[in-house]
Amino acid sequence: MSRIQNATRNKIQQATKAGNVLVNEKAVKSNYKVKPADTITVVLTYPPRETTIYAEDIPIEIVHEDEDVIIVNKAAGMVVHPGFNNYTGTLLNALKFYFEQKGSAAEALLVHRIDKDTSGLLVVAKNEIAQARLAKQFYDHSIERKYQALVWGDVIEEKGTIEGHIGRNPSNRLQMVVFPEGDHGREAITHYRLLKRFGYVSLVECQLETGRTHQIRAHMRHIKHPLFSDARYGGDRILKGTTFTKYRQFVSNCFKMMSRQALHAKSLGFEHPSTGENMLFESELPQDMASVIEKWDAYSKNQMEI
Repeated sequence: MSRIQNATRNKIQQATKAGNVLVNEKAVKSNYKVKPADTITVVLTYPPRETTIYAEDIPIEIVHEDEDVIIVNKAAGMVVHPGFNNYTGTLLNALKFYFEQKGSAAEALLVHRIDKDTSGLLVVAKNEIAQARLAKQFYDHSIERKYQALVWGDVIEEKGTIEGHIGRNPSNRLQMVVFPEGDHGREAITHYRLLKRFGYVSLVECQLETGRTHQIRAHMRHIKHPLFSDARYGGDRILKGTTFTKYRQFVSNCFKMMSRQALHAKSLGFEHPSTGENMLFESELPQDMASVIEKWDAYSKNQMEI
């Protein structure tokens, strides 16, 4: 175990109990005897946090809670966990306060993240067994995660799949890029479905098969449909070269209404870590995104009447 980073005897035991220790792709018990040529896979939860989490009274929207999990509809602008330049004001700070106010001994244990300026649903485990079992579902790609995104351009295909390894941009470490398969980065798969066209922009549903950093943002840019108002991936620079003054003003007003990427984690489905029940949660689009979509809808209809 000393060769496995962030592993402890307790974590290995928890992983085994949760079915997260696999031999030749099959879960085994702790008394399994390893044989020559066995391929062993251990799915561990996130390593212990080095940053101290302080309780902060921050409003959060709780969609569901039971003894094992808590589902939060995260607001845009909120970082999920403390880190460099974001030591306070995070979701974990808010959940620590929430649990303390309830007199609960539960701890907020992450199994996935969504970007600071992406809104929507997030599942957080309340104990290590739940965390390990949910982590295995993410590892197996059995979690259902659907997002809605407003993207630039008239998306032609009604549906499609984007496949391409995602990794850090060598010339901009804050940005992810798509590499040729088998070259650099990690495998990433995004399925998308067109919901509505508005002429200059389109509303799409994106379903993640994998969960890489900035996956939807990088993949949609890769197929020439960057997210609306996504400054990091070019979604805020579409106006360059446009000569129509009224159109420029309209888009500028939309940017002011929504100064973040137009991306919302709308639905989340998983198998409950204790009961095995299939859980599915939905959330409404936040006001900023709903308002911008409404404006584009009205604008496109007006253009058709001219």
